[in-house]
Amino acid sequence: MAAPRKRVYTVPTMIWNPEHECMNPEALRTLQFARLKNLVERVYANVPFYRAKFDAIGVTPADVRSLDDIANLPFTSTYPYGLLAVPQSEIVEIHMSSGTTGTPVVDAYTKRDMDDWAEGMARTISGAGGTRNDTVQNAYGYGLFTGGLGSHYGAQKIGATIIPVSSGNTQKQLMLMRDFKTTIVTCTPSYALYLAEQAKEMGIDPMSLGLKAGCFGAEPWSENMRKQIEKAWGIKAYDIYGLTEITGPGVAFECDGQYGMHVNEDLWYPEIIDPETGRPLPDGEKGELVITTITKEGTPLIRYRTRDVTFIIPERCGCGRTTRRIHRLFGRTDDLLIIRGVNVFPSQIEHALIEIQGVDPNYLIIVDRSAQTHLDEAELHVEVNPSAFSDETKDMESLRNKIEGVMKSKLGINMKVKLVEPKSIERSTGKAKRVIDKRQL
Repeated sequence: MAAPRKRVYTVPTMIWNPEHECMNPEALRTLQFARLKNLVERVYANVPFYRAKFDAIGVTPADVRSLDDIANLPFTSTYPYGLLAVPQSEIVEIHMSSGTTGTPVVDAYTKRDMDDWAEGMARTISGAGGTRNDTVQNAYGYGLFTGGLGSHYGAQKIGATIIPVSSGNTQKQLMLMRDFKTTIVTCTPSYALYLAEQAKEMGIDPMSLGLKAGCFGAEPWSENMRKQIEKAWGIKAYDIYGLTEITGPGVAFECDGQYGMHVNEDLWYPEIIDPETGRPLPDGEKGELVITTITKEGTPLIRYRTRDVTFIIPERCGCGRTTRRIHRLFGRTDDLLIIRGVNVFPSQIEHALIEIQGVDPNYLIIVDRSAQTHLDEAELHVEVNPSAFSDETKDMESLRNKIEGVMKSKLGINMKVKLVEPKSIERSTGKAKRVIDKRQL
């Protein structure tokens, strides 16, 4: 991925919370340490999972004497059950997404957690120039997915007018933009391009709708895609970052400079590690992003390995914020696919295929981005078992429909299925190649 172009600050950047976003670095470290110390004490006392991990390496809360001691704490490599650190009566909201085994990742929020989440997204929308005078059209999906409600709470916190349209229903999206004079849109970047394409087909010039900015995330996208979006809409396209395990969107965001995403470090502490050794890496060196939720009450995480590859930009940003920035993501250290905001591992697809009679667990996933719709598309090639292979078109069509239905119901993703003859997918003596990703990210 090419390095992002450095931007000139053409308009005054909006800073929602100068007290914390522009905090003296030493004061920020003091705050981070106090919150880390409190977090470690809370999870050791209330979360058996973490107490066992700490005891296994001989570390206690008393051993955390400085912020640098975070490097001595154990990683959280997978999202486990049993993380609830407060009584159930204190949980006010629950969100979830698909996990690495097909079971949902559950994130539980206290009132304080909800406030922090809204705070992170308020800073995010403000970083894109948003104020109480803006109308924010939120085209992320609402419900258990964190994108929709996270963006909603942030827009609400800054006092903006919110159009909670959710995802899809493209013609209505464009009608609402026109009728309510939307100024900021929040959605996946691929959907932003699709909206522009559909507007032109309807005889609407996207630039005539008056958008000024968009906050885009939930899927990988490139600098070239940013240029396409900005050209199509005549706006500035801002990258945002978050993940359900941590809290949802609002963990990091671009300011007007559009060079790296500011991490809300007073809420979520970032580290970069060598993915092979786990050794902490200095600012400027590329590795795996690790995040500790230093204020989270409901389901806190210590040193969560995100699998996202990036680096911390060492230079101070010209916008006035003192929080460190992470470079736009280069990729992942695992085989996770993110298709239209849905996380899918090949192992999940394999697990689902095994349960379908008539197919073998030999498959190939081809991911591409449609030139017409600019949306991600996934095609699943599946070998038919010799005993089930049939010359009858209706039999094969029935089997194909069944597989597509299982992928939609179990994984939440629409996949085109192509049935292929037995033993037609290339075998490997090493690790099987399950994915061909043709997207230009």
